[in-house]
Amino acid sequence: MSRRKRARRRRPPARREAAKRAASDSLPSAPGSRFARRGTLAALALAALAVGCYLPALLAGFVWDDEVFTDAAAVRDWDGLWRIWFSPSEIEDEGHYWPLVYTSFWLEHKLWGFAPAGYHAVNVLLHAANTLLVRRLAERLAVPGAWLVAAVFAVHPLHVESVAWIIERKDLLSGLCYLAAFLAWLRFVDEPRGGRGGRHYVLALALFVAGMLCKSIVVTLPAAFLIALWWERGRVTGGDLSRVAPFFVVGAAIAAADVSFYDAREPLSLGYTAVDRLQIAARALWFYAGKLLWPGGLAVIYPHWEVSAVDPVAWGYVVATVAVAAVLWFSRGRVGRGPLSGVLFFAVTLSPVLGFVDYGYMQFSFVADRHQYLAGMGLMAVLVGAAVRGVGRLPAEVWRRCAGGAAAVVLAVLAALTWRHAGVYRDGVTLFTHVVAHNPTARGAQQNLGKALLDRGRPEEALAASRAAAEQEPDDVKAHANAGVALIRMGRLEEAEERLRTALALDPRHPVVLQNLAESLRKQERLDEALGYYRAAMEADPGNALPHAGMGHALFGLGRYEEALRSLDRALALAPRLKSVRTMRDSALSRLRRAGDR
Repeated sequence: MSRRKRARRRRPPARREAAKRAASDSLPSAPGSRFARRGTLAALALAALAVGCYLPALLAGFVWDDEVFTDAAAVRDWDGLWRIWFSPSEIEDEGHYWPLVYTSFWLEHKLWGFAPAGYHAVNVLLHAANTLLVRRLAERLAVPGAWLVAAVFAVHPLHVESVAWIIERKDLLSGLCYLAAFLAWLRFVDEPRGGRGGRHYVLALALFVAGMLCKSIVVTLPAAFLIALWWERGRVTGGDLSRVAPFFVVGAAIAAADVSFYDAREPLSLGYTAVDRLQIAARALWFYAGKLLWPGGLAVIYPHWEVSAVDPVAWGYVVATVAVAAVLWFSRGRVGRGPLSGVLFFAVTLSPVLGFVDYGYMQFSFVADRHQYLAGMGLMAVLVGAAVRGVGRLPAEVWRRCAGGAAAVVLAVLAALTWRHAGVYRDGVTLFTHVVAHNPTARGAQQNLGKALLDRGRPEEALAASRAAAEQEPDDVKAHANAGVALIRMGRLEEAEERLRTALALDPRHPVVLQNLAESLRKQERLDEALGYYRAAMEADPGNALPHAGMGHALFGLGRYEEALRSLDRALALAPRLKSVRTMRDSALSRLRRAGDR
């Protein structure tokens, strides 16, 4: 081989050289230089954007599925960390094995208990960190307008669900690991030989495993590696595949274990055919792309669409998807590999939630804003990159300044939409009022609204929402139970009893229904009947203090003070802060003493 050919082989690709030039603007070797200051200010501006538009979230509380971790003893208890990792089934209503997320909740509980502001602040800071990593990744891949790509990522309202909803910490933590692993992998690609390259490879693999233990949607990261290599080189070699293979194996193993854990707890079979799933996936891709371009009407829970093998519109989405892929493939020589790479990244990263396999949320909707927290980067890079290249070809500086002003306006509009949408997660009433307004038939929305209104002390409105939920789903036990509780609080005890007996017929061992039915009977002075339902509630949920407290009240009313005292003591042992129980205990003890004096 000639010396000239050897020199040509050593020369890094033009795209990598461009990446180094882009990085030099923000990470120069001379600290204190003008470029260092510019890079620092650019990073601070991104962080300010990411934090500023989410300030309303810092004032929000816990909503909806946040109770999965707030009710988890493993999060509250000091010895719960062991159970989070080695006995995950103790976390009720969490069907996945994502221990790093619950470890973060456990740590925060030890710092500030269940004060929601702390959890929201961590979510916002994680999003800011992800924004900075997006910028660094875009620079490394020489995406035109890398800073602007990251800025759009920071303020796009599609990310509100992932940031403002505490339980979606899983998106943010898995995203942090994903982006850091991607950067470590690219460092390995730049330095494949020697100790440093090996360390970067191991670091990328470790971060990938950590990401999988936060949320298994990041299983597509190895495919993203190959897309990035093809974008830079125009080919993927056998050596590339062998280096990526361990990521595929590890990812598949962890994903399979997670699916097995989920199926053991919440077996699910929705019965869609292969044709149905193809149509769902194609339409979902266009839905996500449309929301990315025009983020209006963010409903949180979107309506299901009809799925039919003979629907021409459904097949139109499939044909349009194939057509876009074909056009980008055949035009890559003219427009470059970037557009196809970005679109391919978008589709591949979304693939686990496109309906090819069943997952729990498909019972509510085929799509969710949070699903494209990472995937949206692909289309952002394509659109921003194309815009930046187009602006660079404008003939006059004034037009370029106008384009810069237009970009600032777009960022301001997106930030304002994010600010407004973040306020939707303030509390359960606000959230589910928003959901019902955008999707009145959303599964569980009316029932959750009724529960939230009860928690806010608004029984009349709670009754209306609970009745609407029961009309939509007559077999919804919680809807009937919420209506019963609302009626109790309104003093309409006979109606409450009727509604609660309807719920009990649907689920004879539901502890909340049994407890509230006993309460309605006790308030009607039917104390002997109430005692039977209190006992049934204790059997259904032995760790709940309320049936013991209610039984203590009923026994006190029957003059059986010694028995009442035992029940009240048991209630206080389970929940020491129940003041009304302590007051009733003192009264029972006083009556016993008077009886003894006689």
